[in-house]
Amino acid sequence: MSALPFGLGVSLYSYTEDIGVTMTVEDCIEDVADLGATGLEILGEGHIADYPNPSTAWIDAWLARNERLGLTPTLYGSWIDTRRFPGRSMTAAEGAAQLALDLRLAGRLGFSFVRPKIGVISGDLRVDPIWQEAVERNLELAEELGIVICPEIHWPTVIKSPVVEEYLEFKERTGGSQFGLLIDTGVFDVQRYRRRGGSAAFRMGDGGAMPPDVPFVPVSDLADVMEHTVYFQAKFYEVDDDLVDHYIPWREIIDVVVASGYTGWLSSEYEGHHEPYRAADQLRRQHALIRSIAAERAAAAPALADGN
Repeated sequence: MSALPFGLGVSLYSYTEDIGVTMTVEDCIEDVADLGATGLEILGEGHIADYPNPSTAWIDAWLARNERLGLTPTLYGSWIDTRRFPGRSMTAAEGAAQLALDLRLAGRLGFSFVRPKIGVISGDLRVDPIWQEAVERNLELAEELGIVICPEIHWPTVIKSPVVEEYLEFKERTGGSQFGLLIDTGVFDVQRYRRRGGSAAFRMGDGGAMPPDVPFVPVSDLADVMEHTVYFQAKFYEVDDDLVDHYIPWREIIDVVVASGYTGWLSSEYEGHHEPYRAADQLRRQHALIRSIAAERAAAAPALADGN
């Protein structure tokens, strides 16, 4: 297996239709290692038993399993639910306390990144104004724990947007060492994917109810924020039998990632049809595709350097 210039991991969110149906969380972690990934991303509330107070036995088993399988905990997904309290908004102090709780738990479990999903106030995902104070109050704690806080740039937010500008202004004002961007590759969809299936009663629609005025984002926009990007959720929907992805332009993305010198994580996030058994196969296809593209680029590099 050829070396990659970046780490390749998997988000357990990919297995949403399997967890509790065909697989346990532990089964999914074993599958991540089996497909050749080395990074492991989780959702705190969704994948930690007895969250937010897992037992010592659970934590010991988590650490031992990852060591045995050669897996590195990468990103811990957390929530700051600003609509948690009926009749009023969450205060900045309450948001800071929630983030601190998750940072400490993520630190105990060995994670290097925490993605706080914060309540939004607009269709283009403008974040609730408490976010800046909530995050700033935790920058010192994040530094103590060796964790980078990284909000997610997720469709329908585009890279050239007020949302990203606000994040970058915050990063500059605070010094930025414990804060960066998480890019969800779904922002680069070249065509919309219509999902089918889904066992969860809360699912609404099939992914087709998209605002018509959100533009497609050129991958060239990614180059403008690579210096601020600390993590990628390598979202995808479908890789066909010929290892072709008709929805996410992986060759363009990887070209920008490699050219920037990025050596962090690409963490696969399968969000295709909501059906059991699909994730494991699709993750293997996507990793084979990404590895093949990286190998092509590596093989072409000496020829380009020689001017051939």
